[in-house]
Amino acid sequence: MASETLTAGLQQYRIGQKVRALRKGKKLGLVQLSQHTGLSPGMLSKLERGQLFPTLPTLMRIALVFGVGLEHFFTESQQRPVLAVIRREDRLRLPDRPGTEPSFFFESLDFPVVDRKMEAFLAEFPARSKPTEPHAHDGAEFVYVLQGQLSIAVGDTAVTLKKGDAMYFDSAAQHSYRHEGTSHCSVIVVVAR
Repeated sequence: MASETLTAGLQQYRIGQKVRALRKGKKLGLVQLSQHTGLSPGMLSKLERGQLFPTLPTLMRIALVFGVGLEHFFTESQQRPVLAVIRREDRLRLPDRPGTEPSFFFESLDFPVVDRKMEAFLAEFPARSKPTEPHAHDGAEFVYVLQGQLSIAVGDTAVTLKKGDAMYFDSAAQHSYRHEGTSHCSVIVVVAR
């Protein structure tokens, strides 16, 4: 049985609706599609109504009948804007460095969105956490401090941000984070690629 998070993640692709649209577009009934795919009409009906999620081999059988690739079922239509709601209770809290004392914990704020143009995180720096290792990556980064103080070093420049402060920088430059003060620090980090 799929978990609620897994079910919600699969529902966002609307696979059943896409199968129905392909079938209706070719003016096929469930029985006719069944004959082409070898899948029962009952199974196809449950799939189209979102009561059942197909395995990849099952989905491949359907894709072959309509001459589409598997990506057809997992990409957004150009006619519909991408929209994702990420509930607080569905986010996973992860350390920046598994297996050692973390510098911070983070939660992805946009994990279900495929082919993202940016990534957004909530990062929390516990009091007395160690600085992060310097790192670099393509793109740009934006940081907004929700609570506490955070020092960000970019190249040879270090800037301390307080609650309500924001910073934008080219993340191709070596950069690192260091928690300042004795209270908890939380920030929103947006990385654009």
